[in-house]
Amino acid sequence: MKLPKLFEGVRPITRETVARDGLAGVTIAAMSIPQVLGYARIAGMPLVSGLYTALLAPVAFAVFGSSRHLVVAADSATAAILAGSVSTMAAPGSPAYLSLITAVALLTGGFLLLARILKLGFLADFLSRTVLVGFLAGVGVQVGAAMVGDMIGVQTPARHTLVQVWQIGSGVQRLSVSTLALSVLVVSGILLGKRFAPRAPLALAFVVGTILVSHALNLAALGVAMLGPLQTGLPSFALPRVSWSEAIALLPVSASCVVVILAQSSATSRAFGERYGERVDEDADILGLAAANAVAAIGGAFVVNGSPTQTAMAERAGSRSQFAQLVFSLSVLVALLTVVGLLKDLPRCVLAAIIFTIGIGLVDIQTLRAMRRESPGEFMLALTTAAAVAGLGVEQGVLLAVLLSLLRHVRHSYKPHTAVLQHTLEAGWQEEPATPGVESAPGLIVYRFNADLFYANAFRFTDEVRRLVQAAPAPTRWLVVEADAITNLDYSAARTLETLLEDLKKRGVEIIFARVGPTLRADMDRHGVTAAVGAERIFTTRHEALRLAHDG
Repeated sequence: MKLPKLFEGVRPITRETVARDGLAGVTIAAMSIPQVLGYARIAGMPLVSGLYTALLAPVAFAVFGSSRHLVVAADSATAAILAGSVSTMAAPGSPAYLSLITAVALLTGGFLLLARILKLGFLADFLSRTVLVGFLAGVGVQVGAAMVGDMIGVQTPARHTLVQVWQIGSGVQRLSVSTLALSVLVVSGILLGKRFAPRAPLALAFVVGTILVSHALNLAALGVAMLGPLQTGLPSFALPRVSWSEAIALLPVSASCVVVILAQSSATSRAFGERYGERVDEDADILGLAAANAVAAIGGAFVVNGSPTQTAMAERAGSRSQFAQLVFSLSVLVALLTVVGLLKDLPRCVLAAIIFTIGIGLVDIQTLRAMRRESPGEFMLALTTAAAVAGLGVEQGVLLAVLLSLLRHVRHSYKPHTAVLQHTLEAGWQEEPATPGVESAPGLIVYRFNADLFYANAFRFTDEVRRLVQAAPAPTRWLVVEADAITNLDYSAARTLETLLEDLKKRGVEIIFARVGPTLRADMDRHGVTAAVGAERIFTTRHEALRLAHDG
């Protein structure tokens, strides 16, 4: 592994950078501090640990990462994974739970470092945008449902979403009207603010405002629950203390976090890099994320991730380099040393309402509508993933999302688009669906197969060719396989192809391969297909293949 380039996302530092990104960093802190408190709440951690995620992790990523825009701190998706998995091993908020959570962060950092050494950043590509949208929507539903109890003043001690919904329904007659009214005010204010004043730190404004109102009107006397005393000051730096058996049990949790981090961070850094025409070094970003999680663990925090929502907020605030994230961290440090103690008078429902808006913000309605309109199959795939995450749990949802992504890719390769080419003087060569009874010309079928030939789809290839030949209006003399989309031929497919060649020869059908690339030709040579077909019947152009068929 080459030595990393440091501060790629910060350099060059100019007066303009300092002024612009410095102001953006303060703005990011104002908008993000209530959110990271909410993410700590989702993870079942002390609220102050949310601030700890923004203390050293952004600095570590700024040192080792390459993306100029990615904001690395607490994130709802990974926080939900932690809450759904580690809460089965220890009670949320307990010392044992804190040790397990920080251990997950350290293990996640280790996995990410291993991914960097082995250059496994490409694994993020296996989580398609379709299932990522569904995954985030499921997380949003799970997070939103978990907050409704606090928003109406009803206790929901369960960790499972469906049980929480049942508990909310059972206890709705005991809801606190004042708590509900305050929650509705905060949710509606933030949602309207996102539409009409997206740059305004409305969450922070509601936090400050409700603390002041709580003092003035004694909201606690009206039945509104408060957060109560919070830990203040800097974290104590130490390695997490867990047993070997606990560490082994945490490996699947860390692996789930790594999958989400790789997919979400990669997608976010790519999107913003393309927007500004900037090169993103994914390997450097993985190293930066590994370092960020390691320092988060040592600093008493939990898993950190490249956050799409906070990155978008940073861009709207004017951030154009990681210098803004350094200022963000400095602002959090100041907050830890000065104002965190004042949060004890913050109504719990206000923080829950802020988290609720974060959750519903993860449900990308616009993209889901576009999927439903353009690709109903992918829309159902996204809904299936969302339902699995919300109903089964985030960790299981991550595994299902990866599996569905891979199955979707295999399905496209297994059942690719195929066509028979037909020629007219007006339009030239046109593709027609490869249905029995279609031919290119009397005695000629030009067949196109749009995928690599491998063990799983080879029989589909041969069966379709046989049906086309059998149902052709005139006896087929020549079959031209247009193979420009076939870049790979494995051993199993080669054997199946040889059987087809023998069968066609018995029927009096001669086969020609057109538009064969060098990679496919090398596979055909190696597997003996060239010898079976005849080298004189393998061409790099369609014109040469058709001329042979015409002359023959």
